[in-house]
Amino acid sequence: MAKVGMVSLGCAKNRVDAELMLGLLKREGHEIVAEPSLAEVIIVNTCGFIEAAKQESIDAILEMADYKREGCRALIVTGCLSQRYGEELAAEMPEADAILGLGQTEGIAEAVRKALLGEKTLNTSGAYRYAESAERVLSTGGPYAYLKVSDGCSNRCSYCAIPSIRGPHRSRPMEEILREAKSLCAQGVKELVLVAQDTTRYGIDLYGEPRLEELLRALCALPETTWIRVLYCYPDMLSDSLLLLMRDEPKICPYLDIPLQHLHDKVLHEMNRHGGHELIDGLLRKIRGLGGFALRSTVICGFPGESDEEFEFMLRSLKEQPIDRLGAFAYSQEEGTGAGLREDQVPVKLRKSRAGRVMRQQKAISRAFNRARVGSEVEVLIEGEELGLYFGRSRWEAPEIDGLIYIELAEGLRIGDIVRVKLTKAKEYDMLGVLA
Repeated sequence: MAKVGMVSLGCAKNRVDAELMLGLLKREGHEIVAEPSLAEVIIVNTCGFIEAAKQESIDAILEMADYKREGCRALIVTGCLSQRYGEELAAEMPEADAILGLGQTEGIAEAVRKALLGEKTLNTSGAYRYAESAERVLSTGGPYAYLKVSDGCSNRCSYCAIPSIRGPHRSRPMEEILREAKSLCAQGVKELVLVAQDTTRYGIDLYGEPRLEELLRALCALPETTWIRVLYCYPDMLSDSLLLLMRDEPKICPYLDIPLQHLHDKVLHEMNRHGGHELIDGLLRKIRGLGGFALRSTVICGFPGESDEEFEFMLRSLKEQPIDRLGAFAYSQEEGTGAGLREDQVPVKLRKSRAGRVMRQQKAISRAFNRARVGSEVEVLIEGEELGLYFGRSRWEAPEIDGLIYIELAEGLRIGDIVRVKLTKAKEYDMLGVLA
């Protein structure tokens, strides 16, 4: 048996896969360690979604390979980059003792065994299957955990390589999700964060119709659950009944994460997105009319062929219909995608410049959103302590991507506590408060 360390990169869905692998290894008797310097086996669970993520993954592999000169006996590479470029990695990175694709999650223990014996493994075959038999080793470090409800994607957005990496959309059976939710809550989890490439299409492949609303009602009915948050809700699938459930059910955080990606009809059409500006504008107005929601989204700047006029339309629309929390990203040209083959690529410098303009505009919007909350009282889930201040999140902040609420003049709080806080000061992304 060996001491195993994990470096997981990329999205929350990838983190769940990493936690499943750690669970399988723990079940085999291996010891899980937090620091690579203490590990005899290091696993790098890579991301291969966009160019920047690929480079980050390669840098991480090389950095972890340095530990082989110390106490590390084996380096294993898993995840999306392995799935997409397994043979290339094997040829160019001899430091890796095993390279496993997404279909080999349950083969991690065997790969570790072989690596410790000096045997190399390259296996990117097989379809991804959720390792239901493993109890995840949580790595979030706080009182929340991600709950993956499906894998893969069938939307076929023209800029995205996910369908070619992870395959088509595949929902997990509802009873398995509910069983895992109970297990996570038994480990002390207070907030379950539902993730998928498209959570709103949950159940279509299994049940012939979307079943996210039914799943949410079932999760809320579990006495063990406290907070439930839903990420990655596509705009064309947000029904009135789903919106009302998310607003009115006390256990569900009134937080809508809607990946819009653009707001101009021509660009949305060429991205192969479902629905145009009219649908998006109507949805945002409806959500504002319902009241109580925090809105988060992302947009892509510099998509192939995006004109100055189309970008300015998006920028203006984001000012007229502000999103509380917004991320803007420069388009990444990905091989194997329709958009990646286009000849009318926008220069990289211009893509980044446009993304920067969106984020400069967004700073003022975010600050105004936070300032409007000053004086209100919210429940805060305590996540830690820093420089003498406890910090956490309310139902309006998602973990890892949104700001934090810092609590002044508080003592004796513990991670996982939920306390009432009066908000007293707003920054661009974080807020300050005192116990109410």
